[in-house]
Order: sequence, then structure tokens, then C-alpha cells
Amino acid sequence: MLHLPIYLDHNATTPCDPRVVDTMLPYFSQSFGNAASRHHSFGWQAQAAVDQGREQVAQLINAEPTEIIFTSGATEAVNLAIKGVYETYNSKGAHIITCSIEHKAVLDTCKHLEKKGADVTYLPVNEKGLVNVEELEAAIKSTTILIAIMYANNEIGTIQPVAEIGRIAKEKNVLFFSDATQAVGKIPVDVIRDNSDLLALSAHKFYAPKGVGALYVRRKAPRVKLTAQMDGGGHERGLRSGTLNVPGIAGLGKACQLCLDETQKDAAHTSRLRDKLEKALLKIEGTSVNGDAKSRLPQITNLSFAGVDSEGLLMALGKEIALSSGSACTSGSLEPSYVLKALGLSNEAAHGSLRFGLGRSTTEEEIDYTIEKVSAAVQDLRGLNPFWKEVSAKLKR
Repeated sequence: MLHLPIYLDHNATTPCDPRVVDTMLPYFSQSFGNAASRHHSFGWQAQAAVDQGREQVAQLINAEPTEIIFTSGATEAVNLAIKGVYETYNSKGAHIITCSIEHKAVLDTCKHLEKKGADVTYLPVNEKGLVNVEELEAAIKSTTILIAIMYANNEIGTIQPVAEIGRIAKEKNVLFFSDATQAVGKIPVDVIRDNSDLLALSAHKFYAPKGVGALYVRRKAPRVKLTAQMDGGGHERGLRSGTLNVPGIAGLGKACQLCLDETQKDAAHTSRLRDKLEKALLKIEGTSVNGDAKSRLPQITNLSFAGVDSEGLLMALGKEIALSSGSACTSGSLEPSYVLKALGLSNEAAHGSLRFGLGRSTTEEEIDYTIEKVSAAVQDLRGLNPFWKEVSAKLKR
């Protein structure tokens, strides 16, 4: 049975899995101790939950538990990784390589470091959203200390060639950091296979609570050193001070365990429904897919509808279907998506794009309803657009 509203914005956030909530509940009221309290049973119980969560996170990405640093989320993890590397290694050099379609957490952090003397190269992407590995290798200098390339893009789902980038970084003796916020829990992520030295993730992207995340920091071959960005107490091996969010960490750990068991099933489910949605909507005249239709996450499609403004579409659909026109972190901006612009889209095409993010609980009935409603809304809005006939004629040439 169909229940409204329909949620198709799983790239922005996901609902907590009931099994995750059940795991968290005892640490709010029963085992509520501080994990740093080492002299009584309440603290021991909290520490045990943290230890288990650390092991579960590590297992999901093929790391060691001692390589997992808990944070408040991916944004903090990104800041700790990039700023931490820059402040630790800038005596060797100040050059950082990143990409033009990174999340704002990475781009804004790099801009901040530029004011402090960092030399940052922002690599372009092709029309599919992929970096050119040869260009990346050519950009490496003797002063390069970090390559920061995201695992998968939050707006278009394109998966970067991280294993190849990691191999190049290893050969050139440059640290490799990947913001894997959208990838972890959706596709297999392996820090050993990919030669990742640092990797960020966030719990709320894969059915765990908001306000908790983690940073993987390699401990050998090479041993990565970071300068802490928060002082006070020396928690998390001195890299992230602050009382640990025990319920959140327990939930993050449980979500990681579930992903180990269910990622393949979830990916098959979401990709099948995504493909059905995409195939139906592409029958609408002037509709196109943004990004790489092959190398992308299984649960996402980003579509441009010619002759339609995405804000109008969102207003027409918002009461019944939750969608977005891009990253939740930039949803208040009137500017077209910088990610879509980097692919070469015009302002009009970028402004006419919607992101559909499916999830574990998305149903066939919801997809059928979405196809019907989006198709009708596009037709209605084009009927109100005095330039649509002109746009349509151009599309047919």
C-alpha cells in the first residue's frame, strides 16, 4: 500500500534502520556512562560499546580498529584529514591536489588552507564527472603532500577511479585521502585495495544517526600523522578531543554490520528500481542523465528536464515526493549546481535538474507513483513556459 509522502532524497540523509535504533537505546538511559570514565562499570560498558563500534566500522572498510577515529560526521573528518595533513607535512611541501566537483567540505577546507599558504590544484572532470588519471599524475609536484579525491559524487553518483589514484599516490609517495561519505554502505569500500591513507564516512548516509562519523587514518606503510584540530582531553589517540557519542557510535557500528551483510541485496534492489524510474522518465522529451551511466552508485540518478526549472518541479512535487536539485548543503543557493556546471551543462540545463536518491525501503509502488507525478508535473510546467515550443523545436533538429 502506498504511503505519502514518498522519500527519494536518500543521498541527503537516510532514516535510521529500526535495528540500529534498538542497538542505540540502552546507551541513552541504562548504560549511559562516559567512555572516558575508566574506574566504574558504567564507563566500562560505554567503552565496550565504543570498542565494538570501532571494530565494526573497521571491518566494513577492511581497516584495523586502531585506524578508526570517531568524529561528529564527515565534515569534521574531512577537516581533520586535510588540515591535519597540511599542518603536519607542510615543511615538506604545501601542494594539494583535489577535484572541481568535491563536496563543499573539501573545497571550502582547501580554500581556507590557500589563505594560509597552501598551493591547491583543482582538477577538472569530463562530461561524465570523472577525473583524468593522467592529468592527475601530471599535476603531482615535488611539493605535493596530499591528493584529495572523493570516492563517489553526492549529486550525480559518479564513482572515481580511486584504486588507480591510490596506486599513483603510493608510487609517488603522496598521501591519498578520499571522502567516501556517499560510497560507504552503498558499494564495497576497501582501504587496502584502494591504497587509501585517509578516508571519511558519515553514519547518517547509511541508516544510522546524524552527528557521528569516522576518519580512517592509516597506521603503517605509511604511518600517517595528523595535527589535531580540536584540543582538550586527548580523546581518540589525541586526534579528536571531546566526549564520545556512545549511542551514535553503537548505531554506526550496527549499521556497518548490517551493510556487510546487506549491501549487495540493497544495491540490487535500488539499482533495479532506479533503472525503472530512469527508463520511464527518459521517455519524456528533452530528458537526459547527468554523470556516468555506468560507473555510478546504484541508488542515484540525476536527470535534466529541458524547458523546466527544478525549483518549480520541487514546488509541484514537494508535498508528495521528497527530492532535491543537488546537495543538501547548497540547497539554499540560487546558483546552478557547480557539479553540473563542471560537467559542461548550461545554466538552463543545470537549473532543470533533479536528483533522485532511492533507499533500502523504496518500493515499486513509490517508483510507479513518482513516474506518474513527475511526468505530469513536467508537462504542466512546460505548458506554462512560453519558450517551450522553441526549445522543443531545437531538440528535434
